[in-house]
Amino acid sequence: MLPLDQLRFARRFVDELPGDPRTDARVREVVGACFSRVTPTPVRAPELVAVVPEVAALLELSPAPTPALAAALAGNAVVPGMVPYAACYGGHQFGTWAGQLGDGRAITLGEVVNGAGERWELQLKGAGATPYSRTADGRAVLRSSIREFLCSEAMAALGIPTTRALSVVGSHAPVRREAIETAAVVARLAPSFIRFGSFEHWAARNKHAELRQLADYVIDRFRPACREAANPYAALLADVGRRTGETIAKWQAEIGRASCRERVSSPV
Repeated sequence: MLPLDQLRFARRFVDELPGDPRTDARVREVVGACFSRVTPTPVRAPELVAVVPEVAALLELSPAPTPALAAALAGNAVVPGMVPYAACYGGHQFGTWAGQLGDGRAITLGEVVNGAGERWELQLKGAGATPYSRTADGRAVLRSSIREFLCSEAMAALGIPTTRALSVVGSHAPVRREAIETAAVVARLAPSFIRFGSFEHWAARNKHAELRQLADYVIDRFRPACREAANPYAALLADVGRRTGETIAKWQAEIGRASCRERVSSPV
């Protein structure tokens, strides 16, 4: 197992897809880009609350708690190889097309390539403002961070496709929500954080060339078998639809099982 600064980071996402020429976190409409380069905002006196050794092993990362690891997983230190960015995407909120959304409090540090050739994007949630933060502060609080951390790993243990939670870092820095709470940063992993909204961002603007570029990236990177189909893009859509349906079915099945367990265990 290696310290974080000795992991191998790749740059394929930022090198192959169009990026925002600006590198500041000022809130704005981002045009013609899949992402914006942004540096995490340091948090005061970060402390590791929890690290999942099994998730660290996916990166071949040593889970030993050290000040250096806490600093990196809080966003206080950017180690060599990391190219932090916030993704730009569109989508709906409350049943209405909301236009540009984007990573308002998530910052991807980079893509780690382990010894088996597996690639895992390492992302921080709560590491500060981005161009997509709108009126928010880009922070997260310990209460909700622990909830996400536990739920992610519970779903993984149940065999339900999900992001993996690597760590929670806490800080006594105040964050205002309904009341003043303490800050936290969750580090999470996924093969990719590209989402439906990444495609919607381009489709809503009739940017067909950029939409095709993103689809080609996803096919070549994640679903190369689709390239053999007569229409690779239709094959990708069918594959995503099938996998999404299977994931939702697993969610619903687990909700049903939990409900049955609750009824059985409840006193008459």
